[in-house]
Amino acid sequence: MEMKKRISLEMRNRTPAEVAELVVDNCRSSDGEIEGLTDEFKELGFLSMVNVGLTSLAMVPSLPKLRKLELSDNNISGSLEILSEKCPNLTYLNLSGNKIKDLSTVEALQNLKNLKSLDLFNCEITTLEEYRESIFELLPQVTYLDGFDAEDNEAPDSEAEDDDDDEDGEEGAGPVGEYDDEDDEEEEGSEGGDVGLSYLMKDEIPDEEDDDDYVEEEEEEEEGEEEEAEVRGEKRKRDAEDEGEDDDEDDD
Repeated sequence: MEMKKRISLEMRNRTPAEVAELVVDNCRSSDGEIEGLTDEFKELGFLSMVNVGLTSLAMVPSLPKLRKLELSDNNISGSLEILSEKCPNLTYLNLSGNKIKDLSTVEALQNLKNLKSLDLFNCEITTLEEYRESIFELLPQVTYLDGFDAEDNEAPDSEAEDDDDDEDGEEGAGPVGEYDDEDDEEEEGSEGGDVGLSYLMKDEIPDEEDDDDYVEEEEEEEEGEEEEAEVRGEKRKRDAEDEGEDDDEDDD
């Protein structure tokens, strides 16, 4: 696919001023130059043109907000000085897999004052004696060359850090979920306990009522017996009185 058509597709109904990132890897430049990219992309911060057949950067438009530029696996051999003019705020530049052979070509990057990371993997320049020392001396603003600083400390990978943060978040979320499950189980268990207790208490209530009924029946029976005893006592008393009266009549 031609570069101009690919850029048009990547626009996705946006205006050039609305595009902050643009990736057109593996498309084709018909004459080795950048095509379809204009000064209207004034908000562009990330541009990737990997393996598109570029031989020159002469047609790079003015991109004042561009921070990261991926140009690996092309056929660029020079004209790097235009980058400091058109893309003055670059912090990351990947030129790996191009035809850069000597230090004089890289010297053109000295005016990129904000450049912190430069990649020249698989370029012929990397075979020069004391290549790394020479680049760090030539470009003192550069902290990382081919992914490592002057002390061989690896450059931080922002994407990897983001992934790690996501994983930490997920790991952090895992135990919380397990803890919640345990809580749910405990709550279910406690609810089950309450139900069981209520059920037992419910069973016991009729027993208490039965006991009360039984006690009332006993009291009623006792009261009935007392009344009968009183009746019998009064009857005996009346019988005794009647007998006494009969005795008095006999005496007379």
